[in-house]
Amino acid sequence: MRITIDNLDGLGAVDYSGAVAADGLVRVQRGLNVPSRCTMQLLVGVGGLKVPVRKARVVVTARDAAATVLFTGYVATEPVQVYVGEGLAGAAYQARVSAVSDEWLLDKLGSGAGTNDALAVGLIGSALVQQLTGRVQAGGAAALNVASGVEGLVTGAFAVKPAAAWSVNAGAASSASYAGYRAMDGVVLLQPAGSVTHAFSDAAGTLSIAELATSAVRELANDVTVSGAEEPAAYVQESFMGDGSTTVFELSEAAFRGTNRTLVSDSFTGAAFDSTVWMVSDAGSHLSLTSAGLTMSGGTGVDGATTLALIDAVEMGGSLVVQLGGVALGAGCDGMLGGMYEGVTVLANCFAGFRVRQSVSGTGGVTQVVPVVNGVEVGTVFTPVAGHLYTLRMRLHCVEMQRVMQRYYCMVDGVVEGFGSASGVSAPMDVVFELVDEGAASNTPATVLWDSAAAGGAVLGTPSTCVFVAANATQMFGSVGNVSVTRPGSMWVVSTLPSGVLQTRLVGSAGQGVDCEVSYGTVAGTVGKVTFFAGRVPVAGERVAVMYRVSQRAVARLEDAASVAAEAAGGASGTCRWLGKVLEPVARSSADCESAAEAILAFATSRTAAVAGTYVCVNPAVDIWPGDVLSVTSAGVTSSFLVRSVVAEDGGAVPEVRTYRIAFANDWATEWADGIGLRLSEEIAADAILPQTASGSGGEVLANLQQLTLTSVTETALQVDAGTAPPAGGGFEVRRKDWSFGLGVDGADLVLRSSVRSFSIPRAAQVERYYVRMYDGTGMYSRFSSAVFVNWPVG
Repeated sequence: MRITIDNLDGLGAVDYSGAVAADGLVRVQRGLNVPSRCTMQLLVGVGGLKVPVRKARVVVTARDAAATVLFTGYVATEPVQVYVGEGLAGAAYQARVSAVSDEWLLDKLGSGAGTNDALAVGLIGSALVQQLTGRVQAGGAAALNVASGVEGLVTGAFAVKPAAAWSVNAGAASSASYAGYRAMDGVVLLQPAGSVTHAFSDAAGTLSIAELATSAVRELANDVTVSGAEEPAAYVQESFMGDGSTTVFELSEAAFRGTNRTLVSDSFTGAAFDSTVWMVSDAGSHLSLTSAGLTMSGGTGVDGATTLALIDAVEMGGSLVVQLGGVALGAGCDGMLGGMYEGVTVLANCFAGFRVRQSVSGTGGVTQVVPVVNGVEVGTVFTPVAGHLYTLRMRLHCVEMQRVMQRYYCMVDGVVEGFGSASGVSAPMDVVFELVDEGAASNTPATVLWDSAAAGGAVLGTPSTCVFVAANATQMFGSVGNVSVTRPGSMWVVSTLPSGVLQTRLVGSAGQGVDCEVSYGTVAGTVGKVTFFAGRVPVAGERVAVMYRVSQRAVARLEDAASVAAEAAGGASGTCRWLGKVLEPVARSSADCESAAEAILAFATSRTAAVAGTYVCVNPAVDIWPGDVLSVTSAGVTSSFLVRSVVAEDGGAVPEVRTYRIAFANDWATEWADGIGLRLSEEIAADAILPQTASGSGGEVLANLQQLTLTSVTETALQVDAGTAPPAGGGFEVRRKDWSFGLGVDGADLVLRSSVRSFSIPRAAQVERYYVRMYDGTGMYSRFSSAVFVNWPVG
């Protein structure tokens, strides 16, 4: 091998090939989605060659016709000098040199995380790695570029580890898209696993099939149980009667809150926009940071040309609160503030946001603020007072916490297969726009500009992800003091006045002009509660409805019936069961667990999937990298093996002899920490309620009743609207206990079955709890219940 080292002394790359010690030959070690390493021992002082310094640039190339680059990187630590004896010039030393591949530069800069709660959703692998790379290089000298043209597979939800190095996050992101990354020659290349195949056979002149060592390290599995994260379960609508004095309403359950609570919080106090958080599009320099915060001084006049947008897409699940504080608006404004966009940043694609415009078309009007939903103005038009500062707040609530499903990939007989829906979860959203004059008293109620509850109900057909654009300055003048986007949890409060008028009750902290504050409780003991502030207490006869989700551990159990039948040949039991936990990509729901279980069954029932081994070859025609596939034909049988690691060693001979020691392992044969598309643990979650029987495949459920509504409460009955028509041959089943549904299960907890959408449930007590699921003629049910809880007098 040819070795050049640039010691950053102005002499450039110096050839060290002749200084390699006979007992310390060059070795290049490559692992799957980890940095490569190169080690060697050099005779220092030979021909005036100096000891390589830390940060020296190392390049190793093969002495073949193509001069294949085998390694590029940097000396990461000071070389160790080892005394080897006396020579004519005195004491002789060898320097032990260890270099790390090019991503060492990125690892020195950080993790690639924007915030502690950063969550990337629905990106292809190369885009995810590009995002990580762009963030760590933000504000510094460019180190590496991400190669274009190789995209990889779509990921589901990817959580960046803020405390980990770039290579750890890039490796996990590459694995999530079933790919391998490598950093070489200043470029990060993402290579989909299995896209390069090396075919070898008994007749290969440079390969000895006799040196192929394989072993089946794990038995097959055809009955798989996996657990995941805590997930939201039943959809609860809990109703209370106001009496004009009660301020605290205690819920029956702890409400699911989830993670990723702060998506962005920026007070704009830095010298420049934080490029790890924001994408700035501003060719005309109309956006800047001043003592007033984000300052807007015009625009190009083109919608979407001058924007400040969040890098990470926002998953539109659960409750979201968008807040812009210290907002001052001047004359002649035209644009959007706090917009959620689906697609290109133009008004037509704005799902929700505050439009700032003139009262009359063109110039000469006054600046006004008006809510926008699905690209159309709605609600009340507000005219700001010159010199006043305002807080603009937008609340969004979706009964589904997870709008992007996870994707899991595996390789079966050399072919990559994917499991899990790549499309978003369809769900309605409630939307509220409010405004607070920051000069008013702290207990002054916020001005509600538009409330979907009062306007006829939740917005249907909402996007599963959006881009948050803090400012879209078509022609904007003014400033924004601070911006935040938070995800407080699953709780949402709506009340119905005695007159029948509906209104969303604003949740927050005292002094924000809101109605109440909430606590979520814990599964271990305390329950949630809603506390109303003075002056906002529900009046007598007002029905307060609190919507939330309860929590449970995500779990799934699936079997491969064909494999069970095949293994049962001869009268023995055909079931081979395995239980474990999904570590990465995280399974956020039981549906995700089912997708993971399908992936496990796909490879765990294949004989070759449990094979691991090593292969040794000399001077292969094409360089071999982890993530490639070895297609080996021996005794007329061809098998495919996924390369996990490669060690290339210089044989010290002329002509060059490069020995490749290749370790391979298919998905079911890997150690848990070495999984590529799916990392597992054999320790299932302790709080998982394990299914007693296995399902044949995932997704064997009906839709959940997302829009089930309690329309009225009387002393004798609850009137319920299921929100959808009943399926053929089925209807809606009401029970007093959850998780006991079934057409063959009656018992004391069965209340009724209805074959029509709107039905009534008879009442007998003040506090009652009912669970509703949809079923069809085959006996299939919804995955989760829609729960109706009431605390309402019966007399």
